[in-house]
Amino acid sequence: MDTNKYIPTVEAIEKASGVLEEILEPTPFQKNQNLSDIYGANIFLKREDLQMVRSYKIRGAYNKIRTIDPALLKNGIVCASAGNHAQGVAFSCNKLQIMGSIFMPTTTPKQKIEQVRMFGREFIEIVLTGDTFDAANSAAIKFAKENDKTFIPPFDDPKVMEGQGTIGREILNQSKVKLDYVFVPIGGGGLASGLGSYFKQMSPETKIIGVEPGGAPCMKEAIKAGKVITYKSGWQVADYGVEAHTAEECIKAVRMMKGNCGVWYSDGVYYIDHSFRVNTKREAMSIGRAHNQISVLCWKTMGLAYC
Repeated sequence: MDTNKYIPTVEAIEKASGVLEEILEPTPFQKNQNLSDIYGANIFLKREDLQMVRSYKIRGAYNKIRTIDPALLKNGIVCASAGNHAQGVAFSCNKLQIMGSIFMPTTTPKQKIEQVRMFGREFIEIVLTGDTFDAANSAAIKFAKENDKTFIPPFDDPKVMEGQGTIGREILNQSKVKLDYVFVPIGGGGLASGLGSYFKQMSPETKIIGVEPGGAPCMKEAIKAGKVITYKSGWQVADYGVEAHTAEECIKAVRMMKGNCGVWYSDGVYYIDHSFRVNTKREAMSIGRAHNQISVLCWKTMGLAYC
């Protein structure tokens, strides 16, 4: 596979959907009447917060692990995460009965750690190291190499992107109306890459809007620079610090969606396609709840609605 030009294909995402049927059913796609009335738009929510691990991360994690050669899995897998990806990997280890080492920052809340332990049970060990995601991630990669184990990236991997892209497939299957905009939280970029790729191929008229915090606009800066950048930020999102960088393969995929994807953040608006403008009297939807506070701030600042 030429990852220098790769974006998830419809065929790959369809295949990932088949893999994920082993563990999950499509999450609800619901119109939120209250928000629709308040903002004068038809606003739909894709309820990924109802996943068994409370986020969409299970999709990419399971699809990646399930497609690895079983002979390699015998040595065990490794990941780094401050919560959601870790829970997806832990669930997958338990389901597939493979051993996993999960590296988490020392600043991870106890509740997150306990959730990971609950999902993984006897099939995982938790290693607390470093006070940031990047520090834990570096330690996890080093450990995997030294012990001949397979590292499971949280976003910068074709199979992870394809797994997250199954959300786009579900949305188009569930929606009874044409969608003008889809709003996607951006951290590392795996969700935006997978879902955005599916929409570009199957519903090219739909605009994909990636929303990221004003204190850490990593994707916006990475696209501007044309490469991975490290962004120093003191912002805290949810219970842990935001990613300090966006993933290389995700940046490539998002850049290849030019014309279909814009990157917004709460202190202003940035576009990949500078001709893009928003009409609020349209159909719009968003995914999950992890970035709701940032997203609401963004859209209230602009006089629009997102949740």
